[in-house]
Amino acid sequence: MLHPKLKQALKDTQRRLFDEGKLLTVDQLKGYYAAFRTRFNIERLRSMDGETLLNTMHGRSQSNPNALTYWLEFKNDDEFPTRRFGGIAGGSALKFGVYQNATTGEWMVGQGTRPVEIVFDQALEIARSHRDQLLRGVALLEALPNAASDEAYAALQTALNEQMTTIALTAWGHKYLSLLFPDKLDEYHIEAYQRFHLVKVLHPNIPAAGSGRYIAAGHFVRIAQELDMPMNHLTTILNEMQGNPYHYWSVTGPDSRDPFASLVTERQSQIQDGFVAIRWEKLGDLSHLTHYKPAKDSLRQQMSELYPKSTSGEQQGVFNFVTGILHGDRLLVIEPSGRTVLGICEVIGRYQFVPPVGPHRLPVKWLSTEEWQLPHEERFAAVAREIRIYANQVEIERHILEGHFSQPFLLPDVLSSLPPARLVSPIVTHEPTKPAFRLTGLPGRIQSILERKGQVILYGPPGTGKTYWAELSACELSARQVFGKPFSDLTPDQQQGIFGTADSTVQLCSFHPAYGYEDFLEGYRPQLLSGQMTFVRQNGIFKQLCKRAREDANNNYYLIIDEINRGDIPRIFGELLTLLEKDKRGKSIMLPLSGEPFAVPANVFVIGTMNTADRSIALLDTALRRRFGFVELLPDPSQLGSVILKGIPLRAWLKQLNDRILDHVGRDARNLQIGHAYFLEGGQPLKDFAKFARILREDIIPLLEEYCYEDYEALEKILGSSLVDKHRQIIRQDLFEAGREEELAEAVLQPTPDLTTDEAVIAAEVEAEAALADVDVDDAEDNA
Repeated sequence: MLHPKLKQALKDTQRRLFDEGKLLTVDQLKGYYAAFRTRFNIERLRSMDGETLLNTMHGRSQSNPNALTYWLEFKNDDEFPTRRFGGIAGGSALKFGVYQNATTGEWMVGQGTRPVEIVFDQALEIARSHRDQLLRGVALLEALPNAASDEAYAALQTALNEQMTTIALTAWGHKYLSLLFPDKLDEYHIEAYQRFHLVKVLHPNIPAAGSGRYIAAGHFVRIAQELDMPMNHLTTILNEMQGNPYHYWSVTGPDSRDPFASLVTERQSQIQDGFVAIRWEKLGDLSHLTHYKPAKDSLRQQMSELYPKSTSGEQQGVFNFVTGILHGDRLLVIEPSGRTVLGICEVIGRYQFVPPVGPHRLPVKWLSTEEWQLPHEERFAAVAREIRIYANQVEIERHILEGHFSQPFLLPDVLSSLPPARLVSPIVTHEPTKPAFRLTGLPGRIQSILERKGQVILYGPPGTGKTYWAELSACELSARQVFGKPFSDLTPDQQQGIFGTADSTVQLCSFHPAYGYEDFLEGYRPQLLSGQMTFVRQNGIFKQLCKRAREDANNNYYLIIDEINRGDIPRIFGELLTLLEKDKRGKSIMLPLSGEPFAVPANVFVIGTMNTADRSIALLDTALRRRFGFVELLPDPSQLGSVILKGIPLRAWLKQLNDRILDHVGRDARNLQIGHAYFLEGGQPLKDFAKFARILREDIIPLLEEYCYEDYEALEKILGSSLVDKHRQIIRQDLFEAGREEELAEAVLQPTPDLTTDEAVIAAEVEAEAALADVDVDDAEDNA
């Protein structure tokens, strides 16, 4: 029997989803099931052979939208909205056992995770084997009685393992059978999802992980019967209420009952402070770590050097705390000496480094502060460890549901004890060394143009890293000249002397429609003097920079003008259009406002950035174009490496997205592509799907809506019919709601089903799997 609170919540959610049109009616469900059976029932597949069978089972997705694999993974239209029946999208086409290469048309199989080309006859034999296994699976499910017992489902799982030797282990095989038997099987095609949702409904009898996809189905069947609703409604409602699976973790502290004892002597704040912290201060900021094996090995080495007595388990625990615990996970504060839970919280942000005390933190929302005992003992003495016993997970969810808050134990208010921000002074005097140096790559190209012309503009579509490369190049050039070493090797004080204060050698400004000559060179500004408003002549940013450069002729000075094309450039630059020329540096002219002589020193350089989505380079003032060198920056998907988020290979996906923009936006589409920098964080590819979703929703889609203004047909061709409803002329914003990440990932992939067969995607999948190997392994020394 369901917990009364859960039962009421499920019923309330069903009514709400019906009112919002998010649940299929019983008649609609019958129609979709009938459409699938008509096309792919086992008798029809049994009647096929040869090329017809192979193409019907496993034909290329995009060129063959009538293939079974396409219907199961990508089809999403009025005939059959496949994502309404549980998703299997993500990863490469290797998951189907055999697939047709999108580029060559050759048939491929996976050897481990690497594709191997095979001949037609070999591919046909695999299709025949798959068809025959499905036939045997259908027979077993037909023989399974309605409302079967747990023992009957356990026997079904055993029989399927024996008679569907390769397909019983696949998500696509489970989805095929669930569409034929919706009253006997659930629509969660991955075991982790089945068990997560059973934990969330506090089901006490959960099969062990790895037992199979079919053994747990009886539990969902009985829940649907108790609620008197179709299986499709139950899984849709559970997805809406409970979202995607998360993990459960324990965090233990260094001292007896209080996991935060010894962090500080005075603990002023309570749970409202909203964080959980661990020590290991010597490690410094670990935000650069990623959840991959090389990062884990690096941390192990660092901890072994700084903390020689640290155990392998503690090293694993710190790695888990920093990289393994994700937004949405549940975190238990555990007393190290036993199974006593001191509090449960939800992680609401990413790892933070807040020195000096208890510096490694996770922001959290507290869900329960009741003190209670876990029913089963787990090994906790390893800083942070995943809780894997299902009975413990059920008890965690029970306490969250019932929401017990006892007298809260105290947490230290470390923030209040932090010293004020340290003020640093810019460089005043020094004897700089000036070795000859040449930068390489794009900074080297920028350096060459600056030496030749004195100024350069980086231009290209949005998100191609124009500002990033401008800042990096200017800071690197100045650091190498002043200190003789890379910018990254400088101390914080030295870095601020280069970039970050009003007296730094690198300055930044941004043009906009209201920006004028008086802001850039000189002009009168209102100022209150002796109680009266008066106008005072002030020097603009460029004139100030030139003054400092003349006084410090041994060093170069750089001005970065971001969004240079958004200002009225002839008006802003005025006389500078003459003075900027390389051969006119040092020559003076009389400024009309102040009547002072003014010259641009030879040691002043200008780097501009220009977004071509706003204004083409061809529209710039001709005189200005002669005085600047230009570097075009286009999207570079290779910068996204092998990252795969929820089955979306970022590198290949971005390339195909831009290909569709080029095909459907119009004549200026080349300047309207989407840059790779949108999907970089700290210079590295995104690793968090939630951030990808926010960028897609808040940055990419509005940009594309602007490109395709009121042309929803073109927008649908770019983003796909799952994200864009061209008939209602809306974006499916509901897909971005919490708990619908899997649906969103499928919608993102829907326009490019052949992406899963691309060799680059498969190579990325192999690379990602190799890098992830071993990062979650708990060591034998964890309890040492």
